[in-house]
Amino acid sequence: MVNDMLTSSPGLANFGIFFLLGTVFLLVVLGFVTFAILAERKVMGFMQLRHGPNQVGGRWGLLQTVADVLKLLIKEDTIPKLADRPLFIIAPVIAFAPAFMVLATIPFTDKFQFADIGVGLLYYIAISGLTTLGVVTGSWASNNKYALLGGMRAAAQMISYEIPLVMSVLGVILLSGSLNLNEIVDAQKNGWFIIWQPIAFIVFLIASVAELNRTPFDLPEAESELVAGYHVEYSGFRWAFFMLAEYVYMFAMAALTTVLFLGGWLPLPFLGFIPGAVWFALKFSLVIFILIWIRVAFPRLRADQLMEFGWKVLLPVALANIFLTAMIKELINLF
Repeated sequence: MVNDMLTSSPGLANFGIFFLLGTVFLLVVLGFVTFAILAERKVMGFMQLRHGPNQVGGRWGLLQTVADVLKLLIKEDTIPKLADRPLFIIAPVIAFAPAFMVLATIPFTDKFQFADIGVGLLYYIAISGLTTLGVVTGSWASNNKYALLGGMRAAAQMISYEIPLVMSVLGVILLSGSLNLNEIVDAQKNGWFIIWQPIAFIVFLIASVAELNRTPFDLPEAESELVAGYHVEYSGFRWAFFMLAEYVYMFAMAALTTVLFLGGWLPLPFLGFIPGAVWFALKFSLVIFILIWIRVAFPRLRADQLMEFGWKVLLPVALANIFLTAMIKELINLF
């Protein structure tokens, strides 16, 4: 396990190994973001009877996203004259940093994890909430009314949907008896939690889409209403940081969904000869495809519908699932 390797190395060697592994992993995540955007465009094109990218990089457009990234990096970096300059500059970093930090506790296999801490799930939830501060900071520092409206929408949406998100995983915690992500995976050896917690899975999936600000919950970036939302004044690589945060969170949320509900690296019965990393990648890819599918299939909600759905539908359902899970577990213990 990566965690064991780090704890066994002293001083500067420990730091060097950690820095090297972290850098390599960051490059892997950036590679995922690059080709996840391409995959999203191709899947959306297929579902909408379009070609999608098919010019840059051959008929599959394999280098289209690379070209888009290069374009962003060489675009002029503009800062509005009346913006709060220090906050405007640091906001994209505040939004992106937590997205990468949460990946430290995700166990991709039983041997690959950066930090195996006892409260890994709590760490993920706590750190991911910090991105809201970056979004609100950037919108306020822009000194733009559209950006501020987008930032306020983002704060209201992220806080509102984080509650049913957390409530939905309480059923998983009750069944596994732990906040440790490795122990949650081990608890699924007799059956993935998507089987024992189907209601929690649906609530978690919907709330995670809202947390990612993706369609049909992309109200903070509604182009038809707010031009581009909280990052309307950003350009070049600073705008790219906001988009990078969204897709890194997509990576993290898909990985967390795989760990909590799909058994992580655990294989299907009679297929244990396939390596755990392959199983994790397959389940992870399925979740990514579902997130893209949702974006293509559903229209954007109104702001009032979004808030009502979170508070009046998802939250009561999540609370009912907790009560039902606790009751069933108590009955099992009695008999």
